[in-house]
Amino acid sequence: MTPHLDPAATAWLLAATALVLLMTPGLAIFYGGMVRSSGVLNMLMMSFISIPLVTVAWLVGGYSLSFGDDAGGGIIGDLGHFGLAGINPDTLHVVDAKTGAAVPELLFVTFQLTFAILTVALISGAIADRAKFSAWMIFVPVWALIVYAPIAHWVWTPDGWLMQLGALDYAGGLVVEIASGASALAMALVLGPRVGFKVDAMRPHNLPFVLLGAGLLWFGWFGFNAGSALSANGIAAAVFLNTLVAGCLGMLGWLVVEARRDGKPTTFGAASGAVAGLVAITPSCGEVNTIGAVVVGLVAGVVCSFAVSWKFKGNYDDSLDVVGVHFVGGIVGTLLIGLLASAVMTGGPEGLFYGGGLGQLGKQAVGVITVAAFAFGVTFALGKLLDKTIGFRVSREDELGGVDFALHAETAYAEGVHGHSPNRIGKPLGH
Repeated sequence: MTPHLDPAATAWLLAATALVLLMTPGLAIFYGGMVRSSGVLNMLMMSFISIPLVTVAWLVGGYSLSFGDDAGGGIIGDLGHFGLAGINPDTLHVVDAKTGAAVPELLFVTFQLTFAILTVALISGAIADRAKFSAWMIFVPVWALIVYAPIAHWVWTPDGWLMQLGALDYAGGLVVEIASGASALAMALVLGPRVGFKVDAMRPHNLPFVLLGAGLLWFGWFGFNAGSALSANGIAAAVFLNTLVAGCLGMLGWLVVEARRDGKPTTFGAASGAVAGLVAITPSCGEVNTIGAVVVGLVAGVVCSFAVSWKFKGNYDDSLDVVGVHFVGGIVGTLLIGLLASAVMTGGPEGLFYGGGLGQLGKQAVGVITVAAFAFGVTFALGKLLDKTIGFRVSREDELGGVDFALHAETAYAEGVHGHSPNRIGKPLGH
């Protein structure tokens, strides 16, 4: 079938791309509310700086390494599109092989770029309040090229080895959630725990920010998941509903655990539970029906509500629970495809859960293990290299005084923090 531009698919993907891009500022606000007041600006900046840094890396080589022709073995793409060579406004990316419907490839490039931006920004939550901004600026584009790009090629290109194996990941459970979660664990180990970990409370400084950020993430997630249909059709509509349902059930599951365990449901738990449900439905949103989305969201909300406390037993300081929510939630959603995949969603006969099975579960497990091991190993090596050469952690004095003032010469609030005067240059008072 001769490729032809599909105006409806193009319009929907334009909107979806804008929605996904909004998720990174949403993440910045979400994370910014979760940290202490002395580090909120730095937390915001770690997300925002990911936008230009990953964009440059993506245009230079990231897209080609991810979605270019296979360079061999389904491991990595070639550099045929280095600097977006061979792609112009008339170049089409086919979204339906049966009909030849297509969207501009430049739009597909941009849509996938927004995924890469968000994925690396997620890692910042694990190293909040103690990472050098200069080291982070080097880490971001390098990680996008040597960790994100290979995994995206494995999972989302026809020649990728996990795609060939039959592992399913509709919108990023492996590529985004597990890759960022495993990398977050690696970086938490590289930098070590914050001063006062397991001693000081380190409570979120602005819960309204947390809820606002969660709301923006949820809003953007509709583009993230339903946009991955790459068409304006019934599958996109089903994925849209699955995304809403899983977020709702994730919130309810988390709050039920909180109410039974701690006596009261919290706003922080509501935001965290919704995100956990959204994380888990990301890989499965196009593989399960609405009942499956209920199960995925509920299981994720319950499991992740317990997983966030594992860092205290494991003695790794995952500051903002990237491991407990994104890594664990990504695993939950990816594995549940093997149990809940609906043949209706995957193109088979009508029924509830006829698309999964032990065989599919095994393929999902292979994807989880290999992506997690690769992301953790390469990220740990990259983090260690940067730490040994330029240093990745701020000094103890700067950490105690507040990374906002130490790294950016600013404070978020007019009254300053930890004894700082917003107009005073120098060391914090009392230190």
